[in-house]
Amino acid sequence: VNLVESGGGLVQAGGSLRLSCEASGRTLNGLVLSWFRQNPGREREFVAAIRWDGRTAHYSDSVEGRFAISRDNAKNAAYLQMSSLKPEDTAVYYCASGRINYSYLFSRAREYDDWGQGTQVTVSS
Repeated sequence: VNLVESGGGLVQAGGSLRLSCEASGRTLNGLVLSWFRQNPGREREFVAAIRWDGRTAHYSDSVEGRFAISRDNAKNAAYLQMSSLKPEDTAVYYCASGRINYSYLFSRAREYDDWGQGTQVTVSS
């Protein structure tokens, strides 16, 4: 699966952004879609995940209640709506897909097969 993120940019603290992840090469049906983020010198951090049927979403504690992940299988796309942004949300955000059966594995980057190139999100104070 080829994944391409878009929607990043510069926003003031308290603002909102919506990231998109468009997939090509194969259908996303049956795959978990997730968002991770990473800053230089740090490990890639799990942000949110959603199962293929879109019924269940998982979030890291740091974004719970502020971010919302969604997907549109018909469009082969996933989205991350980010609200009440904080300077500590600044990072490169990556979309990832994988065939993962157990939710406790969603936060593990090594479980994912395909990654996008990333989109920069910068939140100013």
